[in-house]
Amino acid sequence: MTVTQSTQTNSEPLHGASSTLRCALITPAYNEADLIGATIDSVLSQTVKPIRWVIVSDGSTDGTDEIVKSYTRYHEWITLLRRAPHKERQFAAKAHAFNAGLELLDDENYDVVGNLDADITFESNYLEFLLGKLAADCQLGVVGTPFVDDHAHPEKHSYNHRYAQLEHVSGACQLFRKQCFDEIGGYIPIKGGAIDWIAVTTARMKGWRTRTFTEKICLHHRPLGTGTHSKAMVYWHYGRKAYYVGGHPLWILMRSVFQMRHKPWIACGFLFLGGALWACVTRIPRAVTPELMTFHRNEQMSRLKERLAKS
Repeated sequence: MTVTQSTQTNSEPLHGASSTLRCALITPAYNEADLIGATIDSVLSQTVKPIRWVIVSDGSTDGTDEIVKSYTRYHEWITLLRRAPHKERQFAAKAHAFNAGLELLDDENYDVVGNLDADITFESNYLEFLLGKLAADCQLGVVGTPFVDDHAHPEKHSYNHRYAQLEHVSGACQLFRKQCFDEIGGYIPIKGGAIDWIAVTTARMKGWRTRTFTEKICLHHRPLGTGTHSKAMVYWHYGRKAYYVGGHPLWILMRSVFQMRHKPWIACGFLFLGGALWACVTRIPRAVTPELMTFHRNEQMSRLKERLAKS
C-alpha cells in the first residue's frame, strides 16, 4: 500500500477546540495489512484527533508493521509497538496487546481511552461525536456506535430492531472514561473471549452508564466473528458464549428463536442453541464471577419483563 504524506504537521493541534476531553487510542492488530491503512486514514481525517495512538502489532507477518511505519514517519503521535509472534490466534491475545499499548500511555494526561479495531472506518466527526457524549454526561463510562458489515445497506446493523440492547457497546470501537476503565480493572485476558463484553457489563455493575448511540455507525470490513470462526459457525460460537458469560437459560432459549430471522432461516437459531447446549453439557468454565453472572441475569430478566409488558 502506498501512503501519501498528510498535509498535517506535528505542530498542528491534535484535538479540536470544541472538545474538553483528551482521548488516547489503542489498536491491537494482527495481520491487518489489507485493512489497517483505511483505519489509519479514518483517524487522520477526524475533526477531533487523539492526543496519542498506539498501534500494537501482535506478531504480524503480512506487512502490517511496514504500513503503520509509513504513517508514523509523518505523525509522531502515532506509535507502533511490535510484540513477538505467537502460534495461536486467541481472544486473550487482544487483551494482552491492548494492555501492552496501555503501558506506553503511563506518562500521558488523558481522560478517555479507546479500543479501536484495525478493520473499521468511520465519518470524520466520529470521535468528536462520541467524546461530546462523554463530555455531556459524567455518568457515562463507555460509549460506542453500531458497526455495519453490509456496507451497501448501512441501516442494517444489530441495533436496528426494537429488541436492541443499547446499553451494550460492541468491541469494534469502545471509548472508556479513564476513571471507569481503571475501576473495572481494564481488559482482562481470557482465552475463550468475551473480553469486550465483560468490560462493558462490569462497568454497569459498578454503577456507570454505558451506551451505544445509533446516530453514527462504523463500517466493519471483516464479517463478524470470521477472524477465528467460519461464517457458518459464528452463531454456534455466540450460543456457546451466551452460556460462557452466564446467560439466563430462558433468555438463551428466546435468543435462539430471535436468531432464526437470519439466513439460512431456522438454522442460525439451532446453531445458537446448539452452541449453548454443548457448552452446558461439557461444562466449559465460565468467564465471569458469580457476582457478575447474577447481575447479568438480573438485567436479562428485567429486559424480558419490559418487552413482555409492551407486547
